[in-house]
Amino acid sequence: MTFELPALPYAYDALEPYIDKETMIIHHTGHHQAYIDNLNAALENFEELKQMSIEDIIKNLDSMPPSIYTTLRNNGGGHYNHSIFWKIMAKPGTTTPHGKLLNKINETFGNMDNFKQLFKRAALSVFGSGWAWLVKDKEGNLYIAATPNQDNPLTCGYTPVFGIDVWEHAYYLKYQNKRADYIDAWWNVLNWDQAEKNYVQCKPDI
Repeated sequence: MTFELPALPYAYDALEPYIDKETMIIHHTGHHQAYIDNLNAALENFEELKQMSIEDIIKNLDSMPPSIYTTLRNNGGGHYNHSIFWKIMAKPGTTTPHGKLLNKINETFGNMDNFKQLFKRAALSVFGSGWAWLVKDKEGNLYIAATPNQDNPLTCGYTPVFGIDVWEHAYYLKYQNKRADYIDAWWNVLNWDQAEKNYVQCKPDI
């Protein structure tokens, strides 16, 4: 099998005015496609690895062949992270926090406002490129995490509930160096229905 670019569940301009159409086109068809192309090229001579899901590759990075480890970490991680990212966003105003996830956020972080502040702090703490995540452990406990580059909490045994891409290519056309403004705006496109689904399932939809 070869990995393919997943279709977006909405139009490129659906997230405006918070994320612009041009950024979405470049991000999806340029950056994500490049990760997939590099991932497939790395797996070309490893038939047994071609049969694995991207989740299993990321979970088992330490057992991957040393010759392609870095490519799988960076480009496999990029494919996995972005596949989550597209689905965890939706047209503004279509979803709101609810269900078991909302209850657990309030229980863990006190309230939604406090959670957003802590999540923003994690996203701003990423030096250079990376991600901020809301993750859960096997017992359903929630944690906020930040990872560099295309690393993912999956490799540490945590399940991503949602994450924000803070690589500059995710926001620079509209927000330039104002990462904080991008983070504040991003809450308006967070797909809380998908977040709830990711929380109650054993793994996120990609």
